[in-house]
Amino acid sequence: MKGQPKMMLQLYRTMLMIRRFEEKAMDLKARQIIAGLLHLYIGEEAVATGVCASLRKDDYISSTHRGHGHCIAKGGDVSLMMAELLGRQTGYCQGKGGSMHIADIDLGILGANGIVAAGMPISGGAALSIKMRGTDQVVACFFGDGGSNTGAFHESLNMAAVWKLPVIYVCENNGYAISVAQSRACSVRDIYLRKDAYGIQGCAVDGNDVLAVYEAAKEAVARARHGEGPTLIECKTYRWRGHYEGEADRTYTYRTKQEIEEWMEKCPIKRFQKRLAEAEILDQKGLNQIEKEVQEELEKAVQFAQNSPFPEPQEALKGLYAE
Repeated sequence: MKGQPKMMLQLYRTMLMIRRFEEKAMDLKARQIIAGLLHLYIGEEAVATGVCASLRKDDYISSTHRGHGHCIAKGGDVSLMMAELLGRQTGYCQGKGGSMHIADIDLGILGANGIVAAGMPISGGAALSIKMRGTDQVVACFFGDGGSNTGAFHESLNMAAVWKLPVIYVCENNGYAISVAQSRACSVRDIYLRKDAYGIQGCAVDGNDVLAVYEAAKEAVARARHGEGPTLIECKTYRWRGHYEGEADRTYTYRTKQEIEEWMEKCPIKRFQKRLAEAEILDQKGLNQIEKEVQEELEKAVQFAQNSPFPEPQEALKGLYAE
């Protein structure tokens, strides 16, 4: 990444957009403007940003219940996302999907998914279609440490390994599957070591270092494009908020205040700010300008969403079946 200041600035802007979008959503949820469940990506911004920066527009991603960051990093429109969160007709799913079902096929976003690890078989199907069509596209499949203990994980990796499918499996290991610590649910400390069972490539990276994530993903993408099969990347990171918004009354019951604060000190955005400053790529004036631009874009997104109509009752059954 050395010598690519434009690229590094884009990485920073994407991470900041994800953080500010999630903070805005958090505020709207607290004021009961957003209904339904909301799983925020705050603290994990470097993973989606680094991985998606290694992809092309025509590549695919599959997402999770904590998927706003993936969508933004792949180029999603924050106005359409915000409209969806507010249940408006102008949203990505016409206001009927909500936070956990945002998709944009034109951008290769195959959809967030409320079922743990359900995106893994979807990624395999997309990768198989790539192989059958003979293109050099790839699929990035995001899932959590909890998803690594499901049958879908093992079946998907096995099939992808056998058929050498172009999939990059990205485990966002934030330490907890809802409230269960990884150490209590996994027999291995490092999830990426499960690669050996399938004979595929894999590695673990600091999920709070956007450049480390980018470099690992870039190598995996190159292998996939050349027909060398899947890769399992484990990104060790942490979610600052509860499993879902509204969990605040359970804070410190399954993790300590000290643990949370220690991880907040490893903030991926602040770490990258320091790196950009040391490389003389971004000064305080530049930081302020990017912050201003991001905030203005999000304010417009909220206004767009709030000024948009709700779906009409007669549309409730529309879109349930493929035509």
